[in-house]
Amino acid sequence: MENKEIWLESLITKTPQEGRELAIKMARKSIAAIQTDPEVRKKLRTNYASDTAQLIASANVIAIEFQTIAQANQYWKNH
Repeated sequence: MENKEIWLESLITKTPQEGRELAIKMARKSIAAIQTDPEVRKKLRTNYASDTAQLIASANVIAIEFQTIAQANQYWKNH
């Protein structure tokens, strides 16, 4: 976790669609931070690409990230 790149400037997004896209990016960045070897991640993709349980678990991670973003945006009520 030595990478000092700042890619998450804010959780505030203009629309729910942008929020969902940010949630997907956050989930992907988390996986990259945990499994730092891109070749290993590439090899593992074939395992979960056809495993419905792993795909559902991935969707859950994105949903949790989206909840966080929605709360930060107060469910886009003020925009």
